[in-house]
Amino acid sequence: MIQTARIALSRPLRRLFDYQVPVGMRLTPGQRVRVPFGRQSLVGLVVETGVEPPAGIKLRPISQVLEDWPVLPPETRQLMQWAAAYYQHPLGECLFMSLPPALRRGRPATANNDLFWHALEEATPEALPAQAHRQKALLTWLRSQPTPCSQSTIQAAGFTPDQIRNLKKRNLIEETEPQPPLAQACEKLPSLTHAQERAFGEIPRPELGFSATLLYGITGSGKTEIYLHYLQRYLKQEQQALVLVPEINLTPQTVRRFNRYFGDRICMWHSALNDGERLKTWLRIRNGEPVIVIGTRSSVTLPFLSLGAIIVDEEHDTSFKQGEGFRYSARDLAVYRGHLNRCPVLLGSATPSIESYQNATTGKYRLVKLEERVGEARPPTLRLLDIRSRPLEGGLSPKAIQAIRERIERKEQVLVFVNRRGFAPVMMCFDCGHISECPRCDSRLTYHRKDRALRCHHCDYQTAAPETCPACASDAYSPVGQGTERTEDILQASFPETPIIRVDRDSTRNRGSIDRILQQVNSGESCILVGTQMLAKGHDFPNVSLVVVVNADGGLFSVDFRAPEQLIQTLLQVSGRAGRGRIPGTVLIQTCHSEHSLLNQLCTGNYLAMAEHILAERAALQLPPYRAMALLRAEATTMEESLAFLDGAKGQLTGSDLEIWGPLPAVIARRAERHRAQLVLISNQKGPLQRQLQTLCHHLEEQKKPSSLKWQIDVDPLETG
Repeated sequence: MIQTARIALSRPLRRLFDYQVPVGMRLTPGQRVRVPFGRQSLVGLVVETGVEPPAGIKLRPISQVLEDWPVLPPETRQLMQWAAAYYQHPLGECLFMSLPPALRRGRPATANNDLFWHALEEATPEALPAQAHRQKALLTWLRSQPTPCSQSTIQAAGFTPDQIRNLKKRNLIEETEPQPPLAQACEKLPSLTHAQERAFGEIPRPELGFSATLLYGITGSGKTEIYLHYLQRYLKQEQQALVLVPEINLTPQTVRRFNRYFGDRICMWHSALNDGERLKTWLRIRNGEPVIVIGTRSSVTLPFLSLGAIIVDEEHDTSFKQGEGFRYSARDLAVYRGHLNRCPVLLGSATPSIESYQNATTGKYRLVKLEERVGEARPPTLRLLDIRSRPLEGGLSPKAIQAIRERIERKEQVLVFVNRRGFAPVMMCFDCGHISECPRCDSRLTYHRKDRALRCHHCDYQTAAPETCPACASDAYSPVGQGTERTEDILQASFPETPIIRVDRDSTRNRGSIDRILQQVNSGESCILVGTQMLAKGHDFPNVSLVVVVNADGGLFSVDFRAPEQLIQTLLQVSGRAGRGRIPGTVLIQTCHSEHSLLNQLCTGNYLAMAEHILAERAALQLPPYRAMALLRAEATTMEESLAFLDGAKGQLTGSDLEIWGPLPAVIARRAERHRAQLVLISNQKGPLQRQLQTLCHHLEEQKKPSSLKWQIDVDPLETG
């Protein structure tokens, strides 16, 4: 009898493919195989064996089994099958998310041996050219290490392969055999404060099985200490753990902190790792090593075998939601994964998402509060600065500049929050009114003065910035508004003796750059930090005594119903960087709407009271989390094509429970020459909405449509504009 197996392929198709199993070939679900697909040979994953072969169709045989063991264990497959169904995404693409890129391409599931390097005895930094600063730093670093270091360890420390090669060419370092690792002495954790101990005691123990706990801890209250104590006290030596963090830039400092207490059990997972590093880490996890993984969003899909605990730090952060393709929420997958693995899930935040807070108030999650800062630190004082009709210099009012001056004179540190990178968000002609716009998007070009470039932050279009107005050739063509570069320049002119440190995506693009910046800040010397939201997330700057928010009005009047929540979260998170040490903290929030109730409520610092207010508004308007929401997004070469497609899809939807808005153009209707529109679907319950979406997806996939038209479903969207 012919044996048949059902195979998943990494293709955007909502179906699996049946193949004949050759005689003598043994298969089990989760294995990688190679199969013919058209004229190609593709890597596939076995989903099911012993399938009833289709009548009257001759199946093609599986070409090769790549391993005799399943690369995806049962719980990982179950997680991704649930995710594919919930987020309405092709199962094959979801399953392949759990594999590192090397295995998706068919590479053997074995790690390459790492190269090990050590500095020669006679090698000194003086042997290098004066300008070779990073090579000198690498040589000094290698000389300080007690044993030879692997290339991956060297790169994790912020150095590059080119720097290693250059030292090798100069005969200053040489490749060597790895030595057995030294026994790593882990430090003893500091004791919890009385408030932390009380909160810690309210978190369910792992032996009770699955639980979801929302740890609401104000900024500076020591949530990380609770995570560390929880893992040290309850995680068994043979178990694995996952610690999800929102940003890659938080990973190195978090890893160092965990390393002090857990040694070589700690490993990283994020997008900046190369293919070899990812495969090596993936194999450690799949082989069941008792690792503690600190990772960004995609680490929730890894093939853990013995998960003992899951921690989601800054659980409110929007970067936990994938923005393109498979639009999953890592936070929500983490909770479901905890349910599958029967282990506790701890969600921590000073500004919990409205969804998580509502789950806590209804008893679905346990709510644990930590409302005292550690040690002598106290929550900062928040004040509004009305800047209407006030002279501004680089976006800063005279009162803000004076406050900065006072802190610098006292040798303290200051953080200036500007939520726009670049020099200015607009280039405008003051004679004819011309504004430079992106030729590919419905957006304006941002001026980056350092590169003399105009860039679109939506499609990455870039062009040289002209000296005169492109429309009328006038010299009155100038930047308007504030970006991080402009504020940096103004502060440098106002405080020439003080280091100005800019932290945004442009200044931290190179590997290891955020580490070097944080090292400079943590030296404690007086400086002024200028940055975007990257500065608002989890950093501990004990000498920052003043935070200045350049403009707080961005989210007050947005069309997106989530904008007020996200504005409050951002402002409270960045405010929480002030006063974390012994020096009292002050936050100055510049605004043109100082009478706005939301901003005045913000100054109380009571986030849970604001969350209750937002929940009441959402209940009155019957918006999430009180109703289920999904978006059908479409993009095409013309807006008419996108809207016509969505109109046709709307006609397929039925049911009195379903509320439909649109179709409507997206807020940025044209992006990278693609015209974008959306249909908003709302239902009282998730079940009926999921069934409607499933039927709709099958209909749309079978429907003939132009190849230029693309569509996707976004379940539980975080952006509705």
